[in-house]
Amino acid sequence: MSTERTEHIASRRARHHPLAPPAWLLEGLRPTTAPVPWAAAARAAVALSVPLAVGFALNEPEYGALASMGALSGVIGDTADAYRMRVLNIAVPQFFGAVGVALGTLVYGHGWVAVGALTLIALVSGMISSIGTVASVSGLLLLLNAVVGAGLPMPQPWWTAPLLLSAGGLFVLALTLLGWPLRGRRPERAAVAATYRALADTLEAAGGPADLYDEQRRRVTQDLNQAYDLILGRRARVHGRNPSLVRMLAQLNVVIPLVEAAPAAHLRGRPLPPQIPAAVRELATAVEEGRTGTPALDLPPATTPAERALDAALRHAAAVVHLAEPDPSNVDDRLGRPAALRVRAKRAVRDMMLSEASWRYGLRLALCIGLSQSLVSVVEVERSYWIALTVTFVLKPDFGSVFSRALLRALGTAIGLVVAAAVLAEVPRGWWDVPVMMVLGALIPVFSAKGYAFQTAAITPVILLLSDLLNHQGFDLIRPRLLDSLIGCAITLTAGYLLWPESWHTRIGDRLADTVDDAARYLERAFAPAPDAALAAARTARLQARRRLYRDLSGVRSEFQRALTEPPPTGTRAAAWWPLVVAVERIVDASTAARVRVNHGAPPPAADEVAGLARQLRELAGRVRSSTTPVRVEGEPGGDGAGVLAPVHQELAAARAITQPER
Repeated sequence: MSTERTEHIASRRARHHPLAPPAWLLEGLRPTTAPVPWAAAARAAVALSVPLAVGFALNEPEYGALASMGALSGVIGDTADAYRMRVLNIAVPQFFGAVGVALGTLVYGHGWVAVGALTLIALVSGMISSIGTVASVSGLLLLLNAVVGAGLPMPQPWWTAPLLLSAGGLFVLALTLLGWPLRGRRPERAAVAATYRALADTLEAAGGPADLYDEQRRRVTQDLNQAYDLILGRRARVHGRNPSLVRMLAQLNVVIPLVEAAPAAHLRGRPLPPQIPAAVRELATAVEEGRTGTPALDLPPATTPAERALDAALRHAAAVVHLAEPDPSNVDDRLGRPAALRVRAKRAVRDMMLSEASWRYGLRLALCIGLSQSLVSVVEVERSYWIALTVTFVLKPDFGSVFSRALLRALGTAIGLVVAAAVLAEVPRGWWDVPVMMVLGALIPVFSAKGYAFQTAAITPVILLLSDLLNHQGFDLIRPRLLDSLIGCAITLTAGYLLWPESWHTRIGDRLADTVDDAARYLERAFAPAPDAALAAARTARLQARRRLYRDLSGVRSEFQRALTEPPPTGTRAAAWWPLVVAVERIVDASTAARVRVNHGAPPPAADEVAGLARQLRELAGRVRSSTTPVRVEGEPGGDGAGVLAPVHQELAAARAITQPER
């Protein structure tokens, strides 16, 4: 969700007409602005239609349908940019999906044994989903395919369905990897170049309206996070020195001083000379083209500490960007080398087993799946697997609000059923399914980028048409599927939402308070005295702390954006606390700007002043924890108004004015 949409939701909650539909629901139905992913659409069209064509050619349409189902999973999971990550995003979930359909096939038709097995699989699926993105998709496919295997008759022997589903997923992977020889390193290089361009936009906005600058600064943070994730993640899998990775990491590392200098430039209160953002855009082009040589910079003279910081950082960045072979000793552990894959896997499993949130989500999902399977075991529900499928798709907390997703799922399913009804009523079964599947498959990536309801509307007819090739119900599939979807949504809302108070009682204030405490520690570290021999280590520690803090702020913003799509009281409280999120971001920016100015000649602040600001930040964190609704109070900035920390005093006063302890 973009910042503009987030602020739009927050403002609409304050002035919403009582007779109008709720703002959180309207925003879920509003399509996001995203470019059409033509390459992904073409891949999806081929991946879903070719297995069907092969199945018809071999007179085994059921085999083709199963392979297309596996391809559908691969299409949904292909969301990364770097090819190595795309291999993980597609291949690892396919393995779990194959295990899931094998287990489901083994318990098909076994009544209460199937109920117990699916409930246990749901617990495991929910718990592993808390590990990370790839694990989340893997857990989703483990449960989804287990539900399908337990609810639909599969070809025999039992290993046929896992083999066909895996073949479909691997076909998507093969289509994806066709571009690797031509674009193998382009995603990483493009990510670094995008960071430079986002930085250029930030510097162009510096000194102008605060909202525009804040938006551009957040974009830099997101692009920097993505670039580091791509490059450091790839470096963790490469043995020995890779010159290309060393160079890209060096180019990314020299962005950090520029990012640090941007807040100081913004606090000058006037726009920067246009030569500066133009020079950064030229560096972005050099990164993208792999250009080397001697940089030619035409920069205005620097006089103030902020200008000197920006000038020095820009000249250093230009030198490193154009350097053919950067010094590898300068880039190895600048921001922390990722641990080995085996170590990270053990750590993830340990954290999962000891995590209360992991067990809570696993139990919620297991309860809902157990109820849905028990219902269809007691009550005769035709093709009942759709109820559990609905529960699984809706009850994904890392995908957004459970409440709004349930409603959007019902609406998207209804739209998808209308499309499926038209196809089943008008298109003859057989070879005509191939061009229809080609069109419907191409729509999945396009609609997925628009929002959850649109994604559901695109996926529903595909699943129904493939299911019809397995059970041959035809048009009679339509009405039961809509009823099953409504039952699944009702189970999720009752057993997966209302029975769990943390679902509808916001805890976002605690997360925000933790970040305010981190901001206090960062301020203390930024101005802590260090001996000359330890200056380099202190700077590296400060950079790592700042990067972690900005990542945490990005996570808090995402959590608030998700909470804004919840119905009251969660959404209302998130909208009320939203100004404090922005205020904390500006406090961190002002602290960074102060450190940069000190580095380039400004007088350092007194230790008592730093300690006083840190104490006030911790008091602010206590206020956030003790309040459920912010109450605006008047506050005056402290300090002498002329020191290097004066902007921090002003931003802290603005933050303190937002909340006070409830009386």
